[in-house]
Amino acid sequence: MKSLGVRRHFWMILAWVIAAQGNPAAGLTRERPNVLFIAVDDLNDWEGCLRGHPQVKTPNMDRLAARGTLFTNAHNQCPLCNPSRVSLMTGLRPSSTGVYGLAPGLRDVAALRDHVTLPQTFTRAGYTTYTCGKVYHDGSIAPKDRAAEFQTWGPAPGLSRPARPMARLPEPRHPLMDWGPYPERDEDHADYQIASAAIQALQSAPQDRPFFVACGFRLPHVPCYAPQKWFDLYPEEQLRLPAVLDGDRADTPRFSWYLHWILPEPRLQVLKDFGEWKPLVRAYLASISFMDAQLGRVLEALEATGRSGGTIVVLWSDNGWHLGEKEITGKNTLWDRSTRGPLIFAGPGVSKGERCSRPAELLDIFPTLLELASFPPRPDLEGHSLVPQLKNPKAPRPWPAITTHNHDNHGIRTERWRYIRYADGSEELYDMRKDPREWNNLAGNSRYASVRQDLSRWLPKVNRKPVPGSAHRILTYAPESGEAVWEGKPIGRSAPIPQ
Repeated sequence: MKSLGVRRHFWMILAWVIAAQGNPAAGLTRERPNVLFIAVDDLNDWEGCLRGHPQVKTPNMDRLAARGTLFTNAHNQCPLCNPSRVSLMTGLRPSSTGVYGLAPGLRDVAALRDHVTLPQTFTRAGYTTYTCGKVYHDGSIAPKDRAAEFQTWGPAPGLSRPARPMARLPEPRHPLMDWGPYPERDEDHADYQIASAAIQALQSAPQDRPFFVACGFRLPHVPCYAPQKWFDLYPEEQLRLPAVLDGDRADTPRFSWYLHWILPEPRLQVLKDFGEWKPLVRAYLASISFMDAQLGRVLEALEATGRSGGTIVVLWSDNGWHLGEKEITGKNTLWDRSTRGPLIFAGPGVSKGERCSRPAELLDIFPTLLELASFPPRPDLEGHSLVPQLKNPKAPRPWPAITTHNHDNHGIRTERWRYIRYADGSEELYDMRKDPREWNNLAGNSRYASVRQDLSRWLPKVNRKPVPGSAHRILTYAPESGEAVWEGKPIGRSAPIPQ
């Protein structure tokens, strides 16, 4: 990763200049916008503004979208917590860093040890920086490294759990695989406490310099717990399940299963067998609405400070989530259900009430915030500023959204097409205008050979192997032998699909 070292050296010098120019004593940071940076965990397109589920109730996200610009075709760079967040915070693709799993953390990667991240940029520029909840992946930033990222680290409580699991699932099961009404009071929930911490940070932010406040909500990540009143919004007898196609995987490559070979998230058939499909969907919806209410509390607090007009608000989700589609639950795929989620900008420099269908990436958040805050561009970042689309949602954008999951597996998403190529060379192609649920794989149809060829030119040219210390949900493939290895164990070519 020699090129990263050269880029890092360039940026270290540039960052020093910015930090010096942005010193509050020089009176330059006062005019720069504040940033309220809101992360949501495992949220797909089930928001009112994205119309992903006909019954979902998300009034606060919808209001935020109405006062800003909503990207309706936004995608993560990896459908897994740690690599997705590492990519966003560094501005680099997983295929460039080699970070694909739940470990290692950002600063444990030799080539990233001194890389200037998004929050560091604002800290060095004289901003008051604060984080609470899950912004970086839990535990990925060691205590000794935290002060270099954010000046202040607030609480990041995990979800408490009832004495016994509520979901009826086969044993043994992962403790996170649970859902149901818990706890009794909103105030006892982790997301309520995270919102309260963000509110306190907004209220106490110094008036003589801009702030960067990051707030990371835990829901709707499993366990999907919320107080009973949020479940009451979705009566079970009226609940609408997501549309699924029997035998949907019949036209997908076997390699597509390898990306989520053995995971704690139950397959759809297990949920059906144990009567848990509808309870999970209901809990996911209830969790979204509860989280949305906490978002509303934070946005109201921002308004009460009188600084909302000078604050850029950006809301994003690290990855999506399947709830039966493609016969699975969870993430770890290169289909829209795993890659697509909300991306909303609001505030100064952002058009109001707009919807942009151009492909966007979480990778674009970093350069976009730099431009909105009048920082010089970073030549080492791999995303592209969305400012042209924030001014005019119909502004052209030549780049697709690219998602990578494990080494050399990539999805390319344009306004019309989704193209997937796996490490073994197998492919999928979907016409998202005619087939938004990705039910009909066109990759084997010769009529679309030119489409596949055109989309394949966007596949990353750099595909780094997993970095030392990579662990959890790691898949590798050896083209010479044709052997795929899941978490250190070879997958037999005729091994039955785990159910």
